[in-house]
Amino acid sequence: MAARKLYRIREGKVFTGVCGGIAKHFDVDPKLVRLLFVVCSLAFASGIMAYFIFTIFIPKEPR
Repeated sequence: MAARKLYRIREGKVFTGVCGGIAKHFDVDPKLVRLLFVVCSLAFASGIMAYFIFTIFIPKEPR
């Protein structure tokens, strides 16, 4: 079994592609991942910080 690598998506992204990339990696609906980030951001303010950290450290998917 080949290991899948986590990437930010290039197509279908809303902001930087982080949520779409996480959803693609774990094979879940991107709307669910985006909703979780919004809930974390509103409840704990850690969602915004996590999103920007992911944006910095998760590479864009290759073309």
